[in-house]
Amino acid sequence: MKIRISWPAGQLTASLEETPTSKALAAALPISASAHTWGEEVYFDTGVSVALEHDARQVVEPGTVAFWTEGDALALPYGPTPISRAGESRLASPCNVLGSFDGDPRLLATVRDGDPVRVELA
Repeated sequence: MKIRISWPAGQLTASLEETPTSKALAAALPISASAHTWGEEVYFDTGVSVALEHDARQVVEPGTVAFWTEGDALALPYGPTPISRAGESRLASPCNVLGSFDGDPRLLATVRDGDPVRVELA
């Protein structure tokens, strides 16, 4: 499954694996939200509530599309966060991994706190 995430300064598509979380997210699309930034991570509320999956991870590759179950939010790291060690992308807590961006995740650096964000099927 492919999704498109867009904001005023750009957009990216991502390929998602078939997981319980990605299916719940797809059922809720399209979603519009207000972006938050945390170091080199963008996250925003989805209104979707799911359980932590067995393979949830806290340290992921930049460009991973993750779901933060504690905040019902998509978490989109493109580099280090305030709690990262040695340049890794460390999320606030373990997150469900949904997939990854098809393009350069560093485009997320153009997202500003409070920007409107839209997620839809691509």
